[in-house]
Amino acid sequence: MRTLDGKVVVITGAGSGIGRALAVNCAGRGALLAISDVDESGLAETVDLVKAAGAREVRADRLDVADRAAMASYAAAVAEQFGRVNVVVNNAGVALAGDFTDLEYDDIDWIVGINLGGVLNGTKEFLPHLIASGDGHLVNLSSLFGLVAMPGQSAYNATKYAVRGLTEAIRIEMLSGGHPVGVTAVHPGGIKTAIARNARVSGREDKAATASFFDKKLARMTPEKAASVIVEQGIVGGKARVLVGIDAHLLHQFGRVLGARYQDVVARVSRRMLPEKAKVV
Repeated sequence: MRTLDGKVVVITGAGSGIGRALAVNCAGRGALLAISDVDESGLAETVDLVKAAGAREVRADRLDVADRAAMASYAAAVAEQFGRVNVVVNNAGVALAGDFTDLEYDDIDWIVGINLGGVLNGTKEFLPHLIASGDGHLVNLSSLFGLVAMPGQSAYNATKYAVRGLTEAIRIEMLSGGHPVGVTAVHPGGIKTAIARNARVSGREDKAATASFFDKKLARMTPEKAASVIVEQGIVGGKARVLVGIDAHLLHQFGRVLGARYQDVVARVSRRMLPEKAKVV
């Protein structure tokens, strides 16, 4: 896909962060937008921003990506309104911090439903429209933690590794089937978004300390820069895998070079760096 001018672009989780930055970026390139989020006030702010960026047409919907029936209705409505769908970015996601033994099933179900279920639902419902467009592109947001595992991120790792596997398999299916759809898995490192502040944590985690650690130590790149990389390298450039941020590139290479031994190194380093957990009474 050489240009987004006149293309219909669907973006979930567009009420803030990378999703919002992607919407603004695509608007500035002449795209017609269908954006969604569960946060209606944040979504309304994004609408104002994309209009200011020159959006030719924008549709905004409150959408819970974990709701399969809602996603099916949404995909049909978007295709009917615009007549086609060229790009889908399954961006909506949440975080859950805590050692696996400390996590509650309700929280695990919550993150799996959004991070994996949302991508499954969005991909399943929109993929036929992408194929029918004759010039489609699917972008699924995984994470740096879909390439390497980290302590305290077991559930998040599980969802992001699953998104990676799903996306890579679909790309192979599109290629082997001769379908006109590019597929990209995106692996951002630390991006300056509110994901850590909006995350759930286990009973042994200090949420404020965890969010502060992410914001001050890990979040290095702006959402706007991340969006530019995703659009240029993924949607327009057609890369199958897009790493976003120097941390993503470095840790990916670190894992590749050391193999499974990277886990031992991470375990040693994490004892010194990660916020201290609350004591179990």
